[in-house]
Formats: sequence, C-alpha cells, structure tokens
Amino acid sequence: MVNKKMIKKAKSLSRRQYILFYLFMLPWIVGFLVLTAWPLVYTAFLSFHTVNWTILGWERAFIGIDNFNLAFLRNPDFTPALLSFLLSLLYFVPVITVIAFILALLLNRNIRFRGFFRAIFFLPVIVMSGPVMSHLLNAGVMPGDEGQQIIMWTWMTNIVAHFSFQLAEGLIYLYDNFITILWFTGIPVILFLSALQKIDNGVLEAARIDSATNWQILWLITVPMLRPIIMVSIILTIVQLASYALNPVLPMIQQAIFESMNGLGLASAFAWIYSALVMALIGIAFALLKGKNDKESGEVKRLVKH
Repeated sequence: MVNKKMIKKAKSLSRRQYILFYLFMLPWIVGFLVLTAWPLVYTAFLSFHTVNWTILGWERAFIGIDNFNLAFLRNPDFTPALLSFLLSLLYFVPVITVIAFILALLLNRNIRFRGFFRAIFFLPVIVMSGPVMSHLLNAGVMPGDEGQQIIMWTWMTNIVAHFSFQLAEGLIYLYDNFITILWFTGIPVILFLSALQKIDNGVLEAARIDSATNWQILWLITVPMLRPIIMVSIILTIVQLASYALNPVLPMIQQAIFESMNGLGLASAFAWIYSALVMALIGIAFALLKGKNDKESGEVKRLVKH
C-alpha cells in the first residue's frame, strides 16, 4: 500500500514538473512558431508565386519554379554571389577557429591582467555591428598603412615566385580582412576558454608523469576533448558569416524586393536557396565532426583508464 502511494506521488510530481517545464518553454515555443516557423513556411509558399502590390492589395499568381530558374539561369549576379560566399567561408571559418583556439590557449594561462585581455578580445563583439563595420570599411580602414601594404605586396611577389599565385592571393585576402577575422573570434574564444577550464587537471598531470610533451598533450588530449566545442564554434561561425551585413548575398535579397516587378516572390526564392545552402553546410560540418567526436572521445577514455 505504501509503495502504491509513493509511486502515485512520484508520478504526480513528475507530471507537475513536465507542466512547469512546458509553461516556462511556452513563450519560446510561441515565439518560434510565430517569428520563425511561420515566416519560413510563408516565404516557401511565396517563392512559387508572383507577388505584386495593387490598389486592391497583394495579388499572387502561381508560377511554379520560374523564380528559381530566374535565380540560377537568368540572373547574372546571384550564382557568383553564392560562390563568393562559399569562398569566404573556406577562408574565414578555419582561420577564425584556429586563431580563436590559439588565443584561448594563451588567455587560459595564469598571467597578469588575464581578465583585462579577455575583455579586450571580446569587446568588439559587444561594440561593433554590421553597420559599424560597413562604415569602417567604406572609410578605407585597412589593417596597415601604405608602408606595410608595400611590404605585403613584396611578400606576395616572393610567394608567387617560390610557390603559387593562389596561395599568395589567399594570404593577401586574409590580411586585408584581418579586422573582420578578429571581430568574429570573440565568441569562439569564450567557448574555448570555458572548455579548457573544464578539462581535468589530473589527466594532464598523469600525461606529464608519463613523459608526454606539451605538444603531445595538446594533440592527444586537449584537442580531442575540445572536439564538441570546435564543432559548435565552426557552426556558430558559419551562421555569423551567413548573417553578416557585408555578405554579398543578403543585399541581393533586399534589392530584389524593391527592384523587381515580382519582388517578394523572387526575394523569397533567393532567401530559400541561400538558407538551404547554409543548412547544408552546417549539416556537412556536423556530420564530419560528429563522427570524429565519437571516435576520439572513446580513444581519450581508453587513454585515461590506462
């Protein structure tokens, strides 16, 4: 009898906890459905229509995939803009992740004014925004003066002579966008710092006792343990770059609304193509890094046991 009462009380408590959970989640669920899910569904619907404003209001006419044909086959700027976005991701995502990881390793050391240096690297994330960066770049802000640029072009000439023009061009591109790269490292640095501080010092001490060097500890223990955070950092960077104000695709979506007879329909098609591309890139990054996470976490656990 007592056991039945205890089971009944436990079920009642569990039911109340579920109800409280969903009550707390209700504002987010409503906000997601109204502000995210419904606009996604409605823009998908508009992408297959012509949408025109008349005296009687908005008029729609179903045209099938004509908007998507226009985006890929008849618009000379949209596909190059997508390729430019993909190229910028290939440059920025690895560099931002590596720089953020190195900065986190340095800022995790026991140095004086450590909190001050952490605030400096995170400050641009708080202060700057897309319009601020746009004004800075339009004003001709460069990472160096004319003398430094001459040095960089001399360096580029030497790289071309000894290696390849593509390598030199990529390095110059990263140099010219170094301010943007540092701007995007703020949040990944915080993520890496948080993960580094949660690594068990006992594992590191055991590795040092077994004569492991700092380089071996970094690649065999630290990096495998940080794989989940590396995945989160890469996905976050992709999303940030995709919503970046100076992204070449976003202005095209905005211009399509005002400069085309079928503004909303064409802009919806542009937005869905772009969103599908970003989601595909996130899925690829998740699939690649998730597999490595499972394998390497098992290796780290076996190493710790031994």
